[in-house]
Amino acid sequence: MKLRKNCTYSLVVPTSMGLRFTPANAQPVHSSSLFEVQVTSAETNVASILSFLGKPVKVLTGFVEGSPISRMIKDNLAGRHMDYEGVERVQEGPWGCRHQINFADTGLGARGPRVWNDRAGEVGRQLRASDFDLDKLFGEEGVQFVHLSGLVAAVSPETTRLCLDLARKAREHGTLVSFDLNHRASFWMGREEELADSFAELAGLTDVLIGNEEDFQLCLGFEGPEAGGEDLAGKIERFKSMISEVKRTYPNASVYATTLREVVHANCHLWGGIIAEGDNWHVVHPREIVVKDRIGGGDGFVGGMLYAILKGWEPEKWIQFGWASGAMVSTFLTDYGQPADEDQVWSVWQGNARVKR
Repeated sequence: MKLRKNCTYSLVVPTSMGLRFTPANAQPVHSSSLFEVQVTSAETNVASILSFLGKPVKVLTGFVEGSPISRMIKDNLAGRHMDYEGVERVQEGPWGCRHQINFADTGLGARGPRVWNDRAGEVGRQLRASDFDLDKLFGEEGVQFVHLSGLVAAVSPETTRLCLDLARKAREHGTLVSFDLNHRASFWMGREEELADSFAELAGLTDVLIGNEEDFQLCLGFEGPEAGGEDLAGKIERFKSMISEVKRTYPNASVYATTLREVVHANCHLWGGIIAEGDNWHVVHPREIVVKDRIGGGDGFVGGMLYAILKGWEPEKWIQFGWASGAMVSTFLTDYGQPADEDQVWSVWQGNARVKR
């Protein structure tokens, strides 16, 4: 796996931006009257680990022309040290396009978190390759990694084609492709056969292929450990066997990864991970972490892993930094991590939560 040199951007992500409404005080949505609002998307969750640690990042997205929500999103991305590019689409009245919304409580103790997506009229569903100058981006400016998510790939037929076009263009220019399968059953409904074919093509164009728990099974049709039943530590060999089969089917990739999560209760998880790199396995056996808000933890893992790869660290550190980034994100109220520096992330890995003065 060879990184391009002298590139303007370390990472580029296509995404559909929106707002998340979270009830105050860890309450359920239906019983709340006070909400916190944040700008969100899974792909910028990944990118935030890199951007807060100083890597140049660009976001490819779409905006609603003149919308105060668009302004809020732009200001947020700028505050996260990210460049962005997006076509401005006319709303066309109150019933026209808008930015997606999701309502998500964090859960508390025995009560698990719940997420309700409201994505009707989502401006990001219209994203297509012609919205961007990809020859300039990949050819003149240069990109080391483009990160794709199964969420964006499944939002609409247009965004599916966008992800395929980006992966093909990246390969033309020697840019590495990272693909997080990120299965969502509600996004696949009615498009199962079409998306299975597209995800298979994307997996074949990928250098870093990532799943979370059941993604390889649900997106690519592999047999693997079932949810529930034996504890995650006991499933590791079966996960490794499944990943070995993924490697045989999609040999183009150099890195294959999956997170491991067992929920004790909403605020206590066992968190681990597996990376296959070449003929080598790197495993973090599930360790207990305290969870303030689980959303974005998997994205944090991916962001930390990609950062470690871009830094040129030894592969053993890729999974360590990814694990720690994901665990750290779970302590934030935002879906995305905002690491102050590398040392803060490494302290999570080391289990050192002592005060630093």
